[in-house]
Amino acid sequence: MEQRDSRTAPPALGVGMVGYAFMGAAHSQGWRTVGHVFDLPLRPVMAAIAGRDAHAVRAAADKHGWAATETDWRALIVRDDVQLVDICTPGDSHAEIAIAALEAGKHVLCEKPLANSVAEAEAMTAAAEAARSRGQLAMVGFNYRRVPALAFARRLIADGRLGTLRHVRVNYLQDWLVDPDFPLTWRLQREHAGSGALGDLGAHIVDLAQYLAGEELVGVSAQMETFVRHRPRLDGASSGLTASGGTRHGPVTVDDAAVFTGRLASGALATFEATRMATGRKNALHLEINGESGSLAFDLERLNELSFHDHREPAATAGFRRIVVTEADHPYLEAWWPPGHALGYEHTFAHQARDLVEAIASGTDPMPSFADGLQVQRVLAAVEESAQKNSVYTPVQAAEPEVG
Repeated sequence: MEQRDSRTAPPALGVGMVGYAFMGAAHSQGWRTVGHVFDLPLRPVMAAIAGRDAHAVRAAADKHGWAATETDWRALIVRDDVQLVDICTPGDSHAEIAIAALEAGKHVLCEKPLANSVAEAEAMTAAAEAARSRGQLAMVGFNYRRVPALAFARRLIADGRLGTLRHVRVNYLQDWLVDPDFPLTWRLQREHAGSGALGDLGAHIVDLAQYLAGEELVGVSAQMETFVRHRPRLDGASSGLTASGGTRHGPVTVDDAAVFTGRLASGALATFEATRMATGRKNALHLEINGESGSLAFDLERLNELSFHDHREPAATAGFRRIVVTEADHPYLEAWWPPGHALGYEHTFAHQARDLVEAIASGTDPMPSFADGLQVQRVLAAVEESAQKNSVYTPVQAAEPEVG
């Protein structure tokens, strides 16, 4: 039997993860899968995972394939077998862990939203820029960019198939908080989550709007609401979006829903809706982009499809057509299955891992960068400010110009 020569194997890239719940499981799936699908210049090795509960983190390591465990993230970031730190914790710890990991000489992947405040995101971006000069790279995990249909939509827009953009409309609808007896998990506490539907769901759709359009939002007008203001305090641990509550109640300090309009730098208009109170909607993300020459539409519940209208075709035959995004020349599809064989949510995390590994190997800046995450944070801050001022139009804080 032929034996593989270890001398020809790609160099190892040791990955250490902080956090092991919903996003930790999703990221683990990506790291466990990516090297078996794509031909990579570096070989991801799931070296260690960190969590405060020794028993729970050991169980997560065994389940997801991590070689070792730590109960303190500070111990994980200084391990010699870890070159990349993947942060999958609540937002209140992102800045501290990411900055420390970068200063320890590690590459960093941080789950979205980048931070709980603009100030934290600015500090993280400054740390990433300083680390870049030392060879460390940092990326924020907006995984929906890695849906092949959405990456293909970006390609069509960049190629001018829609012409000048006029409208971007996006909504992200879930219903897991409709029950007023759903308990007070960390996602409902501002000190841990930063915001509610706005940061959890709104961050995704703001990033998608800017990514697809290829330009930034410059101002917003918003409304926000918390429909259930008190909930049962958590009784035991939560898992993903499920939990159980006790008899004592506590205040909900984040929004349940946010709706806002925006203006892109080009003058195109954008509309957004993010809610965890849309009864019957589990994970429904819809978008449509209209340009002078065509339109695109996407539905996450049919994530292998993209609807495209070419307005330059004769009116007698023009209309939206369904593109099944499973061809080998579509983004990411060269390594997967024959045409027509669908992919799912979990594949976006393998694509995310592939892009980051290739960036690290080539020394090129990964996308989206911490600076991109900071821009999203500035939009979220403008949304909150506008809502507090009765929907007054609020400019998004502009990035400071680079010096030198």
